[in-house]
This record gives sequence, structure tokens and C-alpha cells, in this order.
Amino acid sequence: MPTLKDVARRANVSKSTVSRAFNDPDRVKSETLTAIRKAARELNYKPSRVARRLRMDKGRTNMIGLVIPDIQNPFFADVTRGVEDVARSHDYTLILSNSDEDPAKQKLALDTLRAESVDGVIVPPVRDDDPDVEALVESGIPVVCVDRRLASTRVDMVVSDNERGSRMATEHLIAQGHRRIAYIGGIPRISTSRERLSGYRNALDEHDLPFNDALVRDGDSRQESGQRLTEQLLNLDPPPTALVAGNNLMMLGALIALNEHNVRIPQDMALVGYDDVPWAKALNPPPTVVNQPGYEMGRRAAETLFQRFAEPNQSTTLATLQPTLVVRASCGAAS
Repeated sequence: MPTLKDVARRANVSKSTVSRAFNDPDRVKSETLTAIRKAARELNYKPSRVARRLRMDKGRTNMIGLVIPDIQNPFFADVTRGVEDVARSHDYTLILSNSDEDPAKQKLALDTLRAESVDGVIVPPVRDDDPDVEALVESGIPVVCVDRRLASTRVDMVVSDNERGSRMATEHLIAQGHRRIAYIGGIPRISTSRERLSGYRNALDEHDLPFNDALVRDGDSRQESGQRLTEQLLNLDPPPTALVAGNNLMMLGALIALNEHNVRIPQDMALVGYDDVPWAKALNPPPTVVNQPGYEMGRRAAETLFQRFAEPNQSTTLATLQPTLVVRASCGAAS
């Protein structure tokens, strides 16, 4: 097992400097700290529990928390990877929790992270006006909201332009000649759901197409609700000729429903999803999707959190990343 002395020899510094680097890194020059951390990684050296306790006494644990809404959603897997890569580059440990879009579960996760004395938290809040995230901010723990907005302006946020993404999806279908376009979305209390619905409505309005309540259905952002809502739309007389699905899991549910009802894509119904997934190209036909940069959102959120550690009194920031439309084979011309 490597020792403190081994790390010191590898980094070409004294044992006391290595000890100071782990227990009080603010007193160590940046280049020296980098060399020591590199040596520790190469040797797989782990600081003792005593050293960790000393860091906690000084207000640092070298841990951050991430609470995601749905661990089964590939988009949040990308976000998590981005956060984790940045955390590791700073020699931080990431504690991951799943809220299942449940405010009570999110509260439990946030309370646990606070009890573990994490240095900061990244969270897509399960609602805009979120008292549990607000309470975390009030406690003095740095918080960054990722993917979803918080009504409060006292936190840093990294989001995507959801209105623009949904508008691009709808306008693409309109350009193919579709006029009876349906929309299935996620939980209305979440900012991303409302912003994407707004983009759909704005696209219709810009092209002088009426908004039809019967063609819009709210779900819970999961596959099962995407399937159920699509089946409801297929029972309309007449059914829509095109469908925008508000996220990747709901798109998967829509695909299942269309397949079970022998609805051909795009001959009978065109489809655009939201969020690209690795398996999309393997589908027949491969779906057109709005792709938002999940990994980059996670990476930017983590970098923002570490910047907040370095400059706790700076003004809060809002970073808005841009989605892109990935055109594939699921949007033929309207018949």
C-alpha cells in the first residue's frame, strides 16, 4: 500500500508538503498541488480517514452531490458523466441520488447530502418553486441547477434553450406539410416541460395554425405515459398526422404504441423526439430528434460549481446551451 512518503518522492516534495496538500490545500501552490494529486492518482494513494476528518473540520470534504430525476433516462446519464468527469479532475468524489421526479425523495436526498457535509450540490429541481432546494441555498451550500430552472435568481443555472428546440421540431413537421400536429409532454410543474410546450405553440402561431387542446397531452416523462398518450391520440377522429414527443422516453413509448397499432412511420404518422439516444440509429426508421448537449450541460454545471467554490461572492450566472435538430427518416411529407 502506497504511503505519504511514496507520494512525496514521486512528486519531488517533502512529506509535510504532501500532508498540507491533503489537509489544507489552500496553503499549497497550485502547480505543487497539481503534481501531488497526479502522483497520488498514479500510486492509487488514498488519504487516511484522519486526513478526511481534518478537511471536514476546515469546512471541506472533497465531495459534491448530484440528484437526478430519473436514472433510467439516457439524457441524465450524459449529464452525470459530464459532472463526474469534472469532479474527478478536481479530485472530488461524486455522490449520486435519484429522485424519481418525487419531491419527497428529492428532499430526502438533499437532506442526506447536507448531513454528509458535501461541498456543493448540482440538481435539476423537480419543480420551479422548490422549497427544498431553496432551503439548501439558505444553509449556505453552493447549488447549481442543471437542465431545469429554479424560480429563484440566487443560484447558478445551466440549461438548454427548450423553447427553441421544440419550435425547431414543430417547424420541421410544418415544412413537410403537416397541419394536424400533436404534442405529448412531461410533468407541467417542470420548467423544461412548459418551455417545450411553448415552443410547439409558438411554431403553430408563427405559421398561422390553430392550437388544438385535443392534440396536446401531459404525461410524467416516462415511457409508459408516452405509450398511453399516443394511444389516446390515435383514437381521435381524425388522428394527427404528426407527433412531437417531449423527451426520449416518451418518444420510445410513442414508437411502441405506433408499432402495436400498425401505424407506419412516416407514411401514416411523422414523429420527432426530444433528446438523442445511442440506439436511435438502430431503429427502423431512425427517428428525427432534437439533440441537447447533456454531457456538456453536466460538465458546465460542475465547472460552474467549482468556480463558485473559488469565488463565492460573484454574481449568479445563467448559461443557456443550444439544441440541434438531427434529421433522420421519421418525418415524411404529409399525405
